[in-house]
Amino acid sequence: MIRIDQFWLAVEPIDMRAGTETVLARVVQVFGAAQPHHAYVFANKRGNRLKVLVHDGLGVWLAARRLNQGRFVWPRADQANLSLDQEQWQALVVGLPWHRLGMFAVIDAL
Repeated sequence: MIRIDQFWLAVEPIDMRAGTETVLARVVQVFGAAQPHHAYVFANKRGNRLKVLVHDGLGVWLAARRLNQGRFVWPRADQANLSLDQEQWQALVVGLPWHRLGMFAVIDAL
């Protein structure tokens, strides 16, 4: 398997027709660089498709995922690009509310 140490969500949607070079250029534009062993995740406007670019240290991988029903839980466009942990990533790709896990589950004020 490909080692992934960090998952990053880009809040702005991407055209799902984008290929490897276009998505890589978008990663550099949004995140500054494609870091080794990091995954960069983009969604379409409807939120039912994902594109994931992974830099494995030698090259890049591009994968896509589509939900047959429903939408992925995605941050709003006015939020900053976010980093997820492994547990949150696993919840995201099956369409669960990942934002209620990990550091995002903390209740600090009412």
